[in-house]
Amino acid sequence: MANTKELSVEEKLRALYDLQLIDSRIDEIRNVRGELPLEVEDLEDEVAGLTTRLDKLKTDLESIEDQIKEKKNGIDDHKAAIKKYTEQQKNVRNNREFNSLTKEVEFQELEIELAEKHIKEMKATIEHKKEVIGQSSERLEAKKNHLQHKKSELDAIMSETEKEETFLTQKSAEYEAGIEPRLMAAYKRIRGSVRNGLAVVSIERGASAGSFFTIPPQTQMEIASRKKIITDEHSGRILVDSALADEEKEKMEQLFAKI
Repeated sequence: MANTKELSVEEKLRALYDLQLIDSRIDEIRNVRGELPLEVEDLEDEVAGLTTRLDKLKTDLESIEDQIKEKKNGIDDHKAAIKKYTEQQKNVRNNREFNSLTKEVEFQELEIELAEKHIKEMKATIEHKKEVIGQSSERLEAKKNHLQHKKSELDAIMSETEKEETFLTQKSAEYEAGIEPRLMAAYKRIRGSVRNGLAVVSIERGASAGSFFTIPPQTQMEIASRKKIITDEHSGRILVDSALADEEKEKMEQLFAKI
């Protein structure tokens, strides 16, 4: 099997700069999305949390309403007992039996009083919970609307950029495969360490793009000769001459126009 032809330094520089242009375009697309995916995720979590809380509040409300029903049924039972004991008092044989039944009636009346007190407290709790449910429902509805708005916003951006991003990501992988691993590792290391992701930059007005540090004329000549890969001593970025950069930009613009 024949060996793959060794790329010249100039070819390596062109390949690296092409890859940089593709990756920068991908960065731009992702920057347009910005924090939207995270915002959508956070809002989904908030909506889920509020829904769970609202469900619990409604369950609590049903539980209290059931307890009130039980208390009311209990009051009915106590009233029936009072009626029974009062009837029995009419047929007592002595004071001891009468007093015993009177105590039973008083006990039942106290139980009714206590149950009514509990019902009153539970009704106050229900009113408070209804107020909280109302506020929570409003907040949930607002969050749902906000989520829907952000999702629509994200979907619109995704539909506009998904095709381009997929195409560019494939091209990035293709170009990456054609660059030797050592250079590729350096490119990724530099790209990961600089704020704007620019690992390969051109010379502009005697300095590397985006930098104020002037590059010595001798170094500029070496860069223009394309005989070796030179990095900026200040930023660590790989440098290419402006003529090569312009040629590759034009080439990449033609590629991007096909999308």
